[in-house]
Amino acid sequence: MIQNTKLKDSGAKLIFDNPVLCAQFLRGYTNLEILKDIQPEDIEDISERFLWMWQENRDSDSVKKIHINGNDGSDTLYLITMIEHQSKVDYDMAFRILRYIVYILTDYTEEQEKLHKGVTKLKAFRYPPVLPVVFYDGAGRWTADTNFRNRVYLSDILEEFIPDFNYLVVPLSKYSNEELIDKKDELSLIMLIDKLRSAADFQKLKEIPDEYFENISRNSPESVLKLIGKIISVLLLRMNVPKDEVESFTDQIERRNFTMLFENFEAYDVQEARKISRIEGIAEGRAEGKAEALLELLEHRGSVPDEIKERISGERNLEILDRWFRAAIKAESVEMFITEMDTISERKG
Repeated sequence: MIQNTKLKDSGAKLIFDNPVLCAQFLRGYTNLEILKDIQPEDIEDISERFLWMWQENRDSDSVKKIHINGNDGSDTLYLITMIEHQSKVDYDMAFRILRYIVYILTDYTEEQEKLHKGVTKLKAFRYPPVLPVVFYDGAGRWTADTNFRNRVYLSDILEEFIPDFNYLVVPLSKYSNEELIDKKDELSLIMLIDKLRSAADFQKLKEIPDEYFENISRNSPESVLKLIGKIISVLLLRMNVPKDEVESFTDQIERRNFTMLFENFEAYDVQEARKISRIEGIAEGRAEGKAEALLELLEHRGSVPDEIKERISGERNLEILDRWFRAAIKAESVEMFITEMDTISERKG
């Protein structure tokens, strides 16, 4: 079963909704021998059974059965995949996965009882394996403990009585551009775009060999190309790439015109530099101007909570506003800025 978790405005859910891309992920990024030959037709989505348990901001979670070697019964694997790209690591991930495992196995037993009354009480009855996977595309390291037992106190004394399982973390940051290019599939292109953290990163993508794009252009089904364009447009808009450039980019993908794919993004670099320069110029004025400039900059990082807007607008200390502004330029997200914002205020206090 695959459970994938996305944050707002992420295109990651679309990857796992598509059996072609999902199969590529399982074959190329989990490093598990049992999944090396998985094909799109081996993946069955059963997400609707579990919609009732999705938490807030977890509506992209999905549940899938993986049919090993295309068979049913004992050759069925449930894989849980949770997608995370928030700036803060979820340290309670192991418990959330435990809840999913319990619900999944409960659903499985109910299904088997409907087929064969009393089968779950037999000595020979076995539960299907559940493999939990977290795909993390954040910039930092995944620092949460991957073992549930380690989240329970007295585990060193009562370890044999505590549920013990690990979940697999697939961090995007561990893959170099060269390693992704070597995979030569559609998902690797999405991963390359997902790794972008600044306008300067586009320059690295211009070094991708032509044969990489030629392979994707030649072998990708039209439906997959359209989906790639949609996913990448979400990722680029998240980076504040101008909409007209995003549309041009996705149009080239759908037309299989990969050769000149990154040529136009040099203009984006210039625009980004001019934007920062203009905002910094505004920030030289009075406190109101600095607050307005800071809010304008943050809007390019994501949605700004109302209480943060009010706090910034009401601040009249020019030194604090200057420090907040510098922190906003460096921050990759509004959440990262808010954390640094509180730190700055505490130091000043």
